[in-house]
Amino acid sequence: MEGTSQPAAAAIAAAPPLLEVNNIEVVYSEVILVLRGLSLSVPKGSIVALLGANGAGKSTTLKAISGLLKTEEGSVTRGEVRFDGERLNGIDPHQIVRKGIFQVMEGRRIISDMTCVENLRLGAFTRSDPGVRRDIDMVFEYFPRLRERTGLAGYLSGGEQQMLAIGRALMARPRLILMDEPSMGLSPLLVQEVFGIIRKLNRDLGITILLVEQNARMALSVASYGYIMEQGKVVLDGEAAALAENEDVKEFYLGGHGADRKSFRNLKSYKRRKRWL
Repeated sequence: MEGTSQPAAAAIAAAPPLLEVNNIEVVYSEVILVLRGLSLSVPKGSIVALLGANGAGKSTTLKAISGLLKTEEGSVTRGEVRFDGERLNGIDPHQIVRKGIFQVMEGRRIISDMTCVENLRLGAFTRSDPGVRRDIDMVFEYFPRLRERTGLAGYLSGGEQQMLAIGRALMARPRLILMDEPSMGLSPLLVQEVFGIIRKLNRDLGITILLVEQNARMALSVASYGYIMEQGKVVLDGEAAALAENEDVKEFYLGGHGADRKSFRNLKSYKRRKRWL
């Protein structure tokens, strides 16, 4: 899969930020500090990858943006999240969806005892316009296999369930999709297909995507920019192509040393920026 071209990457980098996360801290149950002064920016029309090991705080970052922390006794205790210049802190999740942000959860979270069409209609619950049927047809154009599946969604394959989860997000007509581990549990061929669709949605519909993904190689192949997290903070960021060629990133996240993967925090040659100290 080809990466973003240099002219396209330059144009995306010059675009104004649609999402800004400024120095946030997140605490669960008023005790557990998970995010420690995290900042990132997502330009309008871009795909930005958020990478890191399990437990780094990637999913918590997405939930801080979507407002879903409230469902897990979590809260943003410092800093702010801004979408298109508007502060999101404290806003309920359904209101955030109406503003144009939709999160595709890890593990897909489709409703297994509903049909594909019923799941798609659920994604449009915030809408009152007459275009829902037309958008369902649009989803089927991107995911033709779903049109053929008339039974309950619980009987879909893992790849089809992921397609349905993404299609459900499209039904909200989002400006920003927060995508959490879309490759989880999928075969290599299906991973290629799903990421090809992610790129197509970004290109065709102009949807901005913040992508959390364990498959760093695949994520960097579709993203224009990337952030790497460890222990609740960003430790490295840069253009996706540069990160993919970075020797330390290759070693830690692209299969250089397998189970013996070290930490950026212990790397003598790596110097964190002063604002992270």
